[in-house]
Amino acid sequence: MPLPATPTPWIPYLLPLLLGWVYYRRIRRSFGPQPWQPRRTLLRLVMLVLVGAMLGVGATVVPQSGPALAGGAAAGLLLGWIGVRHTHAEWRAGVRTYIPNPWIGGVLTLVLLGRLAWRYLHGGGLQAASQPGALTLGLAAALVAYGLAYSIGLLRRMAALGAHPPAA
Repeated sequence: MPLPATPTPWIPYLLPLLLGWVYYRRIRRSFGPQPWQPRRTLLRLVMLVLVGAMLGVGATVVPQSGPALAGGAAAGLLLGWIGVRHTHAEWRAGVRTYIPNPWIGGVLTLVLLGRLAWRYLHGGGLQAASQPGALTLGLAAALVAYGLAYSIGLLRRMAALGAHPPAA
């Protein structure tokens, strides 16, 4: 059976639902105790390194994006360092958990959602996403650098917590 030439009519409605679910999961991980999942953190690190490399390639294509990328990366690294310092790691019921700083996660989520909304409302959509500007690349660099710094710091913090809960 051949594929239809045009996308099915319900795909434009599913994409916002999928994005909404992804953002809900992202926001939920910014509040309250979170179970430590080392594989997920390592996978996140690998993905962020790949995205960071793609941003570096993007800096060569988008004119005058170098300063925005450098500034965004510096801001993201600083926020990641502050975020790790304000993250509490502990054992709960025999499971390593951490409590992220809700303010930093909330601000980064609002910046990301605000930029997406701005881009969409001002001639954005999928066509504009194929031609990112320097501001978009700078914000992406900040989010990637934050994720890298936070993930590495969390790995170190959990390693210092130990592999087994302390004896009572």
